[in-house]
Amino acid sequence: MNSTPNAVTSLSRRDFVRLSAAAGGAALASGLVTPRALGAHAGSDRIRVGLVGCGGRGTGAAKDCLAAAPGVELVALGDLFERQVTAAKTRLKLEQAAGFWGFDAYQKVLASDIDLVILATPPGFRPMHFEAAIAAGKHVFMEKPVAVDPVGCRQVIATAAIAKQKKLAVGAGTQRRHQASYIETIKRIHDGAIGELVGGQCYWNGDGIWFREKTGWLADVSDFEWQCWNWYHWDWLSGDQVVEQHIHNIDVMNWAFGGPPVKFYGMGGRQTRGTLAGNIWDHIATELEYANGARVTSMCRHTPKSSQRVGERVVGTRGTSDCATSIKGEKAYKYEGPNVSPMVQEHTDLIASIRRGEPLNEGERVALSTLTAIGCRISAYTGRELSWNWLMNGSKLDIFPKSIAAGPGYYPTIPMPGQLELV
Repeated sequence: MNSTPNAVTSLSRRDFVRLSAAAGGAALASGLVTPRALGAHAGSDRIRVGLVGCGGRGTGAAKDCLAAAPGVELVALGDLFERQVTAAKTRLKLEQAAGFWGFDAYQKVLASDIDLVILATPPGFRPMHFEAAIAAGKHVFMEKPVAVDPVGCRQVIATAAIAKQKKLAVGAGTQRRHQASYIETIKRIHDGAIGELVGGQCYWNGDGIWFREKTGWLADVSDFEWQCWNWYHWDWLSGDQVVEQHIHNIDVMNWAFGGPPVKFYGMGGRQTRGTLAGNIWDHIATELEYANGARVTSMCRHTPKSSQRVGERVVGTRGTSDCATSIKGEKAYKYEGPNVSPMVQEHTDLIASIRRGEPLNEGERVALSTLTAIGCRISAYTGRELSWNWLMNGSKLDIFPKSIAAGPGYYPTIPMPGQLELV
C-alpha cells in the first residue's frame, strides 16, 4: 500500500500537537483505541514494528530491533522520499511490508497495525512525531537527539509523562546506557571508586560529514525537501553537531554526575565549511559546571585531516575513569565481561520491558541530555554564559518551522557570536 508521493501537510508544529493530543484523548475516552493500538501486552510473543525515517540510521535501528528478540517483525515503513522507502525494503528484505512517503508518512505508519514505532527522521521532527505516536497508543523507540530547541525538549518531556500514564514504553538511542562496560564502570563511579568527581572531559572530534548537492534527481524536489535530504547542515533539522553527535558523550557526563550541569560557557565557529550550504558551525567547546562545582570540558568539531577523538573521562579525588571500561586509582578496575552490541541491547531491553508489562521510559532522560547539548550550542552561538534554570524554564527558543510542506526553503543566517540575543 503506497501513499501519494506529493502528500504534504501545512499544519503548524503547534497546531498538530494540539490536535493530535486532543484526538488521542478522545479516542481513549470513547473506547475506540483497540488493544493493538495500545501496544503489545505483557506476555505477548509478537511485536509488530513500524519505521519512520528510512535513512541509514533508521534502517540500522530497524535491523537492531529485528535482531534484539524473537517474535519481532517490521510491517510498515515511512519516509519523506519514495526512493528511501524502496531502498529500505530492499536492504531489510521486506518487499511485502507496507510503504508510505510524503510529509504525512508518519501518520500512515502510526495508523498501521503496529505495536512499536521507531522514530528516526531528522531530529527537528522528533517532538511532533513522538507526540503523535503516544497519542496513537504506540510504544516508541526514538533516536537521539529528540529535539533541536528548548521548546521541543519541554514538549518531549510532557509527552514522556503522558506515555508513563498510558503505560507505553519509550526507548532512546543513547546506547551507552545499555552497554555492559559503561554500566559496570559508572556503577563503580557512583559507588565512590574514584571519590568525589571534581572534573572531566568529553569529546566528539571527527573529520566531517556528507553533503548532497541539488543535482540529479534532487534538482526536481523543492528547496524545503532538499534541505530535509541534507538535514545535518541546518540547526533547525539537526541541532548542529554538538546536539546530533556529541550528545552521546554529554549524556555520559550527565550520567556520571547524576544530572545535567547548572551552567554553560561556550565558544566556537565556522571555519572549514567555506561556502557549503547550511548554518551549522564546525567546532564548539563548552565549559559545563555541575551542581557540586566540578567543571567539565565539552569539545566537538568537524575538521578534515585532523586527529580524531571520541570519548569521555572523569576525574575524582581518588582516581580517574574513562567511564567506558576502566578505573585508575586506589580501586582500579578493568571491564572484562561480554561485549554485546549496545545498539541491539537497547532494543532488547525495551522489548523485554514491554513483554513483562513494566515499560521502560527514557523520554525525560534523553530530553534532558538533548537540552544539555542545546545549552552548549546556545552559549556558543550567543557568546553568553547561561544557566540550566534559564534554559529549562525561561528560554522560549523555537527554531523549527511552523509550516511543514514542499516549497521554498527555510534558510536561517549563520549565527555570529555577540549578534544573537538569548531567547
